[in-house]
Amino acid sequence: MCVGRGYKVGKFNVRIAAVFLFVILLMPENASAVSAYADQTGQACNACHIGGFGPRLTQFGREFKLEGYTLRGGGFTTPLSAAAVASYVHTSKDQPAPPAPHYGTNDNVAFDSAVVYLAGGFGSHIGSFVGVSYEGAERNFGWEMVDVRAIQRTSLGGSSVVLGLSVNNAPTLQDSWNTVRAWGFPFTDSELAPAHGVPPLIAGPLTGNVLGASAYAWWDSHIYAEAGVYQSLSRGFLRTVGVDPAETSLIDGAAPYLRVAYQKDYGDQNFELGAIAFFADLYPGRDKSAGKTDGYSDIALDASYQYLGGGDNTFIVNALYTHEDQKLRASQLLGNSAKTSDTLNDLHLAMAYYWRDTIGLTVAPFNSWGSSDALLYADSRKFSPDSTGAEFQIDYTPWGDGSSPFGRRFNLRLGLQYTLYTRYGGAGRNYDGAGRNASDNNTLRMFTWIMF
Repeated sequence: MCVGRGYKVGKFNVRIAAVFLFVILLMPENASAVSAYADQTGQACNACHIGGFGPRLTQFGREFKLEGYTLRGGGFTTPLSAAAVASYVHTSKDQPAPPAPHYGTNDNVAFDSAVVYLAGGFGSHIGSFVGVSYEGAERNFGWEMVDVRAIQRTSLGGSSVVLGLSVNNAPTLQDSWNTVRAWGFPFTDSELAPAHGVPPLIAGPLTGNVLGASAYAWWDSHIYAEAGVYQSLSRGFLRTVGVDPAETSLIDGAAPYLRVAYQKDYGDQNFELGAIAFFADLYPGRDKSAGKTDGYSDIALDASYQYLGGGDNTFIVNALYTHEDQKLRASQLLGNSAKTSDTLNDLHLAMAYYWRDTIGLTVAPFNSWGSSDALLYADSRKFSPDSTGAEFQIDYTPWGDGSSPFGRRFNLRLGLQYTLYTRYGGAGRNYDGAGRNASDNNTLRMFTWIMF
């Protein structure tokens, strides 16, 4: 595949696949089978989630997602769930400006978000994980995530195979490993805290403003292969789902997505090795006046290891490295980039320990580095995207085993996060030319996360 031209996919249109899946979802013969996951499987949260709380998946949780959210342990139950997150955020030094309207430059208490989910299996072949959210910092309603699946179970060479189709609204949202940024640590954060690093295209900038369809195969619970494409959504549709079109870029044609992974399970431990590729040509800010596009090629390598230890002591290590080549032809002509070719690298590690799925500790170093660009990174004294540091979290989940006095559906996590920076905007000291140091962005966050 070549970077520098739009990827056309013949007569295929992502929206055709989306309509197909939603029509199947509305078929009355399947409608009676929807349920929320805990009730649907008849299992406590710690059956699917390490630490008794999402989104870190156990092997059983991965199988549940890969099989289209269709596994069940009983009859019909209510298909709705909800979540809410609130937090307190303190930075070592006041931020230069309030991080959002209606908030101060430091010591902010916020209702971060509330999400309502339609989640469950529709018969034995169709399932969904769809969320609509209210974002407290932006004071905005919109779609949070969409992952609608159709699956078929078959066999090949004497081994079981799951064949699936996913329609979703963000690259990697459909992934079942917690290495990818869509489901990687930290699992909850605040838009009122300083952001670290510049994310590659595959790691967030397209979230919620595209629609993708991909086909996958899961062979013998070992080998995973997936291929799909993403397309941008119209301005009118984005406004309907709560996304500001002015904050998005437009994919020229369709953007291919590829994913392979190998997983091996050894009873109380398992590991995974994989790779992801994503290619997109974008009109930056949806501006076609330059007559050219920006080309992005993202290649990522990931690895995961879990030791479950019978449920008493659990250890997890996740790693993700992403390399991005940028051909910024349009951005340079529009005055947004000083160069036509840049690179970006992103490395994230997460090491966690959980005691009896109740008390957890996570240490997550990160490092982002790339080409300097005087226009693209104008806020940096060194015109650099480089950022280095680590995130720490201790959390407490009292009812991950389903013992909540408010019923099996109710779950709670209390957490304390600390983000430490050794480099920000390419420097440890005076990174902005105005005397601000990387450590001034060190952030303490206390949060409460409720699921029902």
